[in-house]
Amino acid sequence: MTLDYLIIGAGPAGLQLAALLQRDDREYLVLEAGPTPGTFFTTYPRHRQLISINKIWTGSEDPEFNLRADWNSLLTDDPALLFKNYSRRYFPDAADLVRYLADFARGLRVRYDTRVTRVARDGDLFTVATGDDTLTARRVVVATGVSQLYVPPIEGAELAERYDTVSVDPDDFTNQRVLIIGKGNSAFETADALIETAAVIHVAGPHSIKMAWQSHYVGHLRAVNNNFLDTYQLKSQNAVLDGTVERIVRRDDGGYRIDFRYARTVESIRQIDYDRVILCTGFRFDASIFDPSAAPRLVINDRFPEQTSAYESVDVPGLYFAGTLTQQRDFKRSTSGFIHGFRYGVRALHRILNARHHDSPWPSTPLDNTPEAIADAFLARLNRTSALWQQFAVLGDVVTISGDTALYQEEVPVAYLHDGGLGPEPFAFVATLEYGPDHDQVDPFDITVPRIAENDAEHAHDASYLHPVIRVHRGGRVVAEHHLAENLENHWNLPGVHHQPLVLFIKGVLSDAG
Repeated sequence: MTLDYLIIGAGPAGLQLAALLQRDDREYLVLEAGPTPGTFFTTYPRHRQLISINKIWTGSEDPEFNLRADWNSLLTDDPALLFKNYSRRYFPDAADLVRYLADFARGLRVRYDTRVTRVARDGDLFTVATGDDTLTARRVVVATGVSQLYVPPIEGAELAERYDTVSVDPDDFTNQRVLIIGKGNSAFETADALIETAAVIHVAGPHSIKMAWQSHYVGHLRAVNNNFLDTYQLKSQNAVLDGTVERIVRRDDGGYRIDFRYARTVESIRQIDYDRVILCTGFRFDASIFDPSAAPRLVINDRFPEQTSAYESVDVPGLYFAGTLTQQRDFKRSTSGFIHGFRYGVRALHRILNARHHDSPWPSTPLDNTPEAIADAFLARLNRTSALWQQFAVLGDVVTISGDTALYQEEVPVAYLHDGGLGPEPFAFVATLEYGPDHDQVDPFDITVPRIAENDAEHAHDASYLHPVIRVHRGGRVVAEHHLAENLENHWNLPGVHHQPLVLFIKGVLSDAG
């Protein structure tokens, strides 16, 4: 039998897509190398505390709104399958996510302990080999995540311990000098765990630390992992080193000597001794399963497969990607690398597949073609949507205009719209939630820096905080845009500040369009 879809990986993205395909009665199968759904999370993060928030109480009973503060649930109509039923902790234990995914997977067609060894393409079909079977599918969706540790090109890197295998027992580092290479959350998670036992901890990397609370990219250093920075700035023998590790060599006494090139120093190279060196340098996509006939082009230091706006390989038709791999499209700019972002990307992929292969267009709702009706529809969604909130600047709600007909379409990837996914050169209003262009340059805690006031409609286009942006697409390009003033509690419904200016903007566009 030839499957419509073969999904590789039973992590959150693979399970989300499987549930949608099963609802539509598609022929699909999920292959999982491990013995359980979400095998990755049985090991990672190594110190077992997730950094995805689980905010139980929001003051609202609207399940759509509440997903803004629930970063672990998959999209489901079953209230029992919300993550709040599995943990009450704001930062949950990874074991709770594994338990949640196991329950979500029940009833889905998943084959466990089945490692894919080869993916090839022959004409319009894919052949996927496992240890004892070969399967055929019209389309393959890879949802394996970034499963391999990224090893930077450092001479002697093979001598270092690795984040994926290093001991997580702090007592194993008692009174030792430790170098951690990397400046992301895995590096600081590791450093924080060693504060009480290690003699000296240095965290090193070539780039400046970026704080998530300032950049608004949740993959940058999170406050829950940054206690180490206090120990550095308050002079407790620890330090953050800015520069590159050029070489690691083993000393005769069993320790290590590194050659370090500082970003700012009078010395070109300094040699520093350590008892332990640990690589915490992130992860990459494992492309080893692909035959040359199906091998996707890789980008970003070969860490991700390059994709179109439809989450399809740019050079292998029918090969799609779901989950954290789709962050290639918004790398370090939005949230596709995380469950609370890619769950909406998976739903968008499902709608794209339906439109392309099953003659099922993007879901739409008819609207009265009036400025008031369009404005009301946008504001009703903007005040509660979780998809546009989580996938800021990536997903947009679209109102297409054709003659006297207006159709409202939710959660369309903006790049997919640009590329003609909803038809060539549509006349459309597109609503997104976005930060200002220089939002990551603003210290939100410095009240001496002038900034746009809350509910300042006149200067809304200069706002740095998250706020709605309405753009007009026509003839394949953006011809006008309107910003709604930012609001402390994200309520964009003040009549004279949000609603009336939006109505006037839409009225002007429709009037100009004739």
